Amino acid sequence: MPAKPDLLHDEIQPLLVRMTVPMMMGIVSLMLFNLADIYFVGKLGTEPLAALGFTFPVSFSITSLAIGLGIGTSATLARLIGSGDHQKASSLSTDNLLSTACLTLLIALGCQLIIEPLFRLMGASETLLPHINTYMSVWFWGSVFLVVNMVSNSCMRASGDTKTPAKIMAFSSAMNMVLDPLLIFGWGPVPAMGVQGAAIASVIAWGVTCAIVLHILYHRRGLLILQSIDLVRIWQHWSAVMKIGLPAALSNMMTPVANGVLTAMVATYGAEAVAAFGVGNRLESLSLLACLALSMTLPPFISQNFGAGHTERVVRAYRIAIRFALIWQALIYIGLCLTSEYVAAVFSDNTDVQSWIGIWILIVPVGFGFQAATFLTASSFNALHQPLRAMRISITRLFVFYVPLGWLGSELYGLQGMFGGLVIANALTALTAWFWMRRHLARLQEKDEVKLGS
Repeated sequence: MPAKPDLLHDEIQPLLVRMTVPMMMGIVSLMLFNLADIYFVGKLGTEPLAALGFTFPVSFSITSLAIGLGIGTSATLARLIGSGDHQKASSLSTDNLLSTACLTLLIALGCQLIIEPLFRLMGASETLLPHINTYMSVWFWGSVFLVVNMVSNSCMRASGDTKTPAKIMAFSSAMNMVLDPLLIFGWGPVPAMGVQGAAIASVIAWGVTCAIVLHILYHRRGLLILQSIDLVRIWQHWSAVMKIGLPAALSNMMTPVANGVLTAMVATYGAEAVAAFGVGNRLESLSLLACLALSMTLPPFISQNFGAGHTERVVRAYRIAIRFALIWQALIYIGLCLTSEYVAAVFSDNTDVQSWIGIWILIVPVGFGFQAATFLTASSFNALHQPLRAMRISITRLFVFYVPLGWLGSELYGLQGMFGGLVIANALTALTAWFWMRRHLARLQEKDEVKLGS
């Protein structure tokens, strides 16, 4: 059995590899989950695929909330478990899952009431609204299972178990891939439900895996217990989680807001362009997979070494991560360019959609290395207990560079110009974030030198 990683003393690069590779399994499962939806819906035609493209920013907003809640839950629980207070950890975990479910239900109810006005605001045409309505009316209610599932997995990771959540995510993805064609196209006694079938498949997969993970938390981990309803206690536990989770959730939710604005811009070029842009959003997530996994394993390394006063190891790890991001994403870009025609054909039979996908692949992934460097810097700031600096990076990227330059490029050179503007925005943000981090790390090193001198 391999020795437990020593984050304070092991050689940095091999250690980060050992920590990052297992994280990729769960992320791959989530990516395949989304890609299965868009692949099978793409077989229905351009309009259903375009409708699904409109839903991405909204559904990602809910997912971002779940990510933020998961970060807050994991950090709070890990601290309690590490201190040996397992009873309080179990109580907090239980109250947090109950609060999470109630909050998501309220959000789902509110969203049901504004589906059509919301997507009209985003630029969806009247021909797309029926597809969007049938999909999101199911998806919103099922999002309760999605959010509870993600927060429950964070509870297990806080207890040191990373394999079980990865297996659960893989099982959920496999179930969705089996149910998608069955419910979308129908088979035997199962009627063809079209785009709504994709939403139902997702909800079933989330519901089943949610039941499994809650069973594990209750029977195996002891992090789900039966206790009285005490509103004061629940509020205290919820506040402790949200103190960390809210800034993280807000940072994550800025991305779909910006993507919603960009989708509205793309909508002016037609349904084919929206369909291609939706495919591009999924390809972007898949292309950034390794760096996303690294952004989850880098923070605990940085936090431990920062707490131990090993600032030099923090600096070296950050440099290794940024160098890897730039080199790896350059290789991904080359691979996408070489396979662009095949990739476009996989997701659509429409030649116009394929053409836009090809243009997207040629331009947008040029900036992926800069984008990865940006979110790695933001996660590093969070690990250094600087959440407001991390949020500032997100705000700067999306609303100072990304949306404005995307709009300017669109106005000057059309959709290709918008894609180019996004690349420039990612490059400028990465340079800005790198400068801020370099300055912050230099200050930390100066403090260490002062301590050593005294």
